[in-house]
Amino acid sequence: MVFYAEGDGTAPALSWICDQADKVQEKLFYLVRRLETEGHTLRRLEADLLRDKIYELRVKVNRVHYRLLYFFAGQNSAVVAHGCTKEGRVDNSGSPRNPLIPAGNLPPVGV
Repeated sequence: MVFYAEGDGTAPALSWICDQADKVQEKLFYLVRRLETEGHTLRRLEADLLRDKIYELRVKVNRVHYRLLYFFAGQNSAVVAHGCTKEGRVDNSGSPRNPLIPAGNLPPVGV
C-alpha cells in the first residue's frame, strides 16, 4: 500500500488526512492499515467500489462522511490517491456520468 505522490514528492491524500481532526485521522489511518492487510478482500461498510476500478475507504464521524479514494496497481498494491468529504445527500440523477481517469493512465506512484 502506498500513497500517490506528486512530482514534488507531496502526497495529497496523506496531507488531507493530516489536516483532519484527531478522531477522523485515527479512523482513516485504521482503515488504511486494514487496506494494507486485507487488500482486495476489504468490503462494505469499510470499503466500496465506486466505478472504473476506483474504490473508496469509508468513515463517518458525526454527520460527515469521509472518503479516501484508491485503486490497485497490479495484483496486491493499493494506491491511496485522494481524500474528500461528503456532507450531504448527493443526487446524481440528472447529471451525466463523468469519466474517471483509468488507473493505467495515472503518473507513476511514490511513497
